[in-house]
Formats: sequence, C-alpha cells, structure tokens
Amino acid sequence: MLSVIIRTEGAEGPAVATLAALVPGAAAGVICEVILVDRPGTSAIERVADVAGCRFLAFDGSRAAALAAGARRARSPWLMFLHAGAVLESGWIDETTQFIQRVSGSERPRAGIFRYARSPYAEKGFRELLERLGRMIAGPWADQGLLIARDHYQRLGGHAPDARRSEAKLLRQLGRSSLTLLRSRIIVA
Repeated sequence: MLSVIIRTEGAEGPAVATLAALVPGAAAGVICEVILVDRPGTSAIERVADVAGCRFLAFDGSRAAALAAGARRARSPWLMFLHAGAVLESGWIDETTQFIQRVSGSERPRAGIFRYARSPYAEKGFRELLERLGRMIAGPWADQGLLIARDHYQRLGGHAPDARRSEAKLLRQLGRSSLTLLRSRIIVA
C-alpha cells in the first residue's frame, strides 16, 4: 500500500528513531517497504537498513534528486516522504489508511501532510518563535512529511532534482486546496 522514502543525511540515530515509529505500520501491513537513501560509502546507514529490513539506495546528488531516485525505486502506489529524525505519533496508521482509501475513491487528487509538533527536548527561544510564525504564514514545511499517490506525484513532476528548495516547491505546487493537514502529529527535532 505504502512506500516510505527517507533521506538519512548520514545520521544513524535520527534514522533509527524514525524507523522505530514506523514498525507498527509495517506490522499492520500499511507499509510495504522503506527505502533509506544516502550517499555512497555510508556503511552505518547501510547496516541500519540491513538490520531493519529496509532497502538501501546509495545516491550521490542533491536531497531532491535523492528523494526522486527513491520514489522511482518505490514499488507501492502510495509514497510517504519523511526526514530522518521525524517521529510519527500513534494514530497515524488508522488515519493514513483512511486518507488513502478516501482519496483513492475520489476523483480529486490530494496529498496529506502531518500536523507539526515540536520536540519537547528542543530549545525554546527566538529562533523557535520565528519558525512557528513562519509555519503559520507560509503553511506546512517539508519536515512534516508528505503522503501522496505515486501517479499524482509523477503528474506534478516530483522533486525537481536541480531546483532550489525542491521540497518546498512541490508543496507549493500542491497548494493548500489539494493538501490535507492530517490530525496525526509528527514530532520534528
């Protein structure tokens, strides 16, 4: 039903935290595969992928090009893009399943993004206040994950490999009218 693509940026700890939150989804049959995308020669991430039963894709290029490569390798009709370190809270499985069923039965293509939740361990300060204000004005950010049908992703052109801020550009292409803010929260460090 769902392929999860995570660009790990060589960070083993955050990748493991994200994968741990996905285990119930795999057990429930919602997640068919997880693809960890990282630079060639990152043996730690390759080892994490092996232990966790994920696919590892070595890709040298921009973040957007890596995500696009992961999407091309994905086998499921639905894609979920997550940042390493982002942790989905419980309840995401049922909501994701309902969202996929509702959108699949509709003629209107939609994408979902998870509700932002700041990590309780993050430092509070002026930067956090500016970030919160930015999210309110600009709308969702790419670190909130993206749930999208593969064919809709391809029609939009996916992540443009050479575009600056490709993830933000993709969210703008979707627009607020076809982007659903899901109730499930994603904790972003």
